[in-house]
Amino acid sequence: MAMADVTIYGAGIAGLTLAWCCVQRGAKVQIWDKRAPGAGSSGGLVGALAPHVPENWNPKKAFQFESLMMAEPFWAEIAAAAGMDPGYSRSGRLQPIADGAALLLARSRKENAKVLWEGQARWDVVPAVQAGAWAPDAPGGWLIHDTLTARLSPRKACAALTAAIRAEGGVFLGPDQEPEPEGKAIYATGYEGLLELSEVFEKPVGNGVKGQGALLKYDAGDAPQLFSDGVHIVPHANGTVAIGSTSEREFDSPDSTDEQLETVIEKALNAVPVLRGAEVVERWAGVRPRAKSRAPMIGAVPGAQDVFVSNGGFKIGFGMAPKIATIMADLVLDGVDNIPDDFRVEANL
Repeated sequence: MAMADVTIYGAGIAGLTLAWCCVQRGAKVQIWDKRAPGAGSSGGLVGALAPHVPENWNPKKAFQFESLMMAEPFWAEIAAAAGMDPGYSRSGRLQPIADGAALLLARSRKENAKVLWEGQARWDVVPAVQAGAWAPDAPGGWLIHDTLTARLSPRKACAALTAAIRAEGGVFLGPDQEPEPEGKAIYATGYEGLLELSEVFEKPVGNGVKGQGALLKYDAGDAPQLFSDGVHIVPHANGTVAIGSTSEREFDSPDSTDEQLETVIEKALNAVPVLRGAEVVERWAGVRPRAKSRAPMIGAVPGAQDVFVSNGGFKIGFGMAPKIATIMADLVLDGVDNIPDDFRVEANL
């Protein structure tokens, strides 16, 4: 291609969504990854786009809410451009309420959600019997049902983004074609990139947290996803249910599964007995990037000219991606800086 306006290193969810926003604005973009697009931690199974609880509101929670509200039109646009379904559905979520104290708290959050979610989504408290056999085990007989939570198929989403970017003229370079930066350089290189930045700044700015998940062959239709006993249980449109995940700060192998995943699967089966007997069709492991600030780390690299970072999404990377990509494109292409202070690279130094 002719001289690129933007070179993006990393073709996970952060790099791909940013590439899309840039090519949509007419920029010439090249993307390189030492693996295939979506082959790192963005190529997982679960795809839960779950909001923070509606209380103790802060800029990070508000940012995530805005991104979740952007998601439906964002992914519809990707689907249309790619001619591929990214697996998005705002299907909601059920969570069991353990006892009377938790019930009172859930009801107070219902009132908070009316204000904080601006009437665009609900946080309801409903009898567990309403969910039928799909209800997670709820000792108190009540569930939280929120209508903001959505699902996305991580692999389909990355494939659709790749196709949409190519359709708009974006260029993907092969693993053996690592380029010299042309134009603005953006590093969206996952946990390995965080480790490299830690070496550059001679202090830890982030790390990798391993996650393990599984895919069960079970058709739950359009049922909402569940969150029970720390486990996400997410029905997908292709007749599978994804289960995950572990959070391992220390690990020997980044991509192998072990008994920790079996514990997660057993928790899911205990929570939702109708899943017992379902075939486990895949087990998966990968390492997600977690910035030191625990918020996504985005923006210009201090002391470097035209070098930027978009990293550290950790568990909420897919949910945050539409808004992060939009404000990063504002910064990189137009010089407009709307990055929250807690998200800046400097917040991790």
